[in-house]
Amino acid sequence: MIPLISKDATRRRVHKRIREKMLGTSERPRLNVYRSLNHIYVQLIDDMSGKTIVSASTKEGKGAKKVGGNVASAKEIGKTIAERAKAKGVSKVVFDRGGYIYHGRVKALADAAREAGLQF
Repeated sequence: MIPLISKDATRRRVHKRIREKMLGTSERPRLNVYRSLNHIYVQLIDDMSGKTIVSASTKEGKGAKKVGGNVASAKEIGKTIAERAKAKGVSKVVFDRGGYIYHGRVKALADAAREAGLQF
């Protein structure tokens, strides 16, 4: 009998494998994406110092939505993180998709961040 492995366990294994190969620096931080069923979270992380430079999510601020688990919300967060990164002087990043397939919300977020000026 084949043991069943959850999607989250598979994603974590893939993310671990990806993280072994990529590193965020102060000149080119890592753009980390986490998506839950209802929200999407993004961080710019400097792995050398172990600090988060900028973050954004669908749960924050006055414009916080009850449901942020859609492509439109992902596009908004992509624009927001790019604006905040530019304010901190960051224009180039390493994209860490977090083990998620580059499709749907993750792709929409990345495309919006690129359009807003971030270079991957």
